Amino acid sequence: MATIAERLTDMLEPAVSALDYELVGVEFIRAGKHSTLRVYIDHSEGISVDDCANVSRQVSAVLDVEDPINTEYNLEVSSPGLDRPLFTAAHYEQFQGQLAQVALNMPVEGKRKFTGVIRTVSDNKVTFGIGEDTLEVDVAVIKKANLVPNFD
Repeated sequence: MATIAERLTDMLEPAVSALDYELVGVEFIRAGKHSTLRVYIDHSEGISVDDCANVSRQVSAVLDVEDPINTEYNLEVSSPGLDRPLFTAAHYEQFQGQLAQVALNMPVEGKRKFTGVIRTVSDNKVTFGIGEDTLEVDVAVIKKANLVPNFD
């Protein structure tokens, strides 16, 4: 069964693509009346406030028609930023060699949270370098992952 974020991604991706943006990912954070639907977009020329506003209008129209969320929420449209979230195996592949902060749905080899270098991606599994060790994790087990900005 698909998560709400996966269903929303499938629903919103055509609308975002039609505006010539990449839908990086979707997060739905439940918090009662203060729930948040966060939509991350990107473009080869970067993202401006106007870009976010345009996508927000389009996404709002889709959400009004489809009505996929049965609670109150705030819609946020944002660029992925320096600490870019990683959602798919393709994202991990794109950022191989970079450092990521990772939280898992369940422990893998005793680790639930860690920071590691993205080494390889194969068959929906990501291998992270953590110091001298490596850890292979199925993308489906990753709860949240973000790049760690490098300011060097």
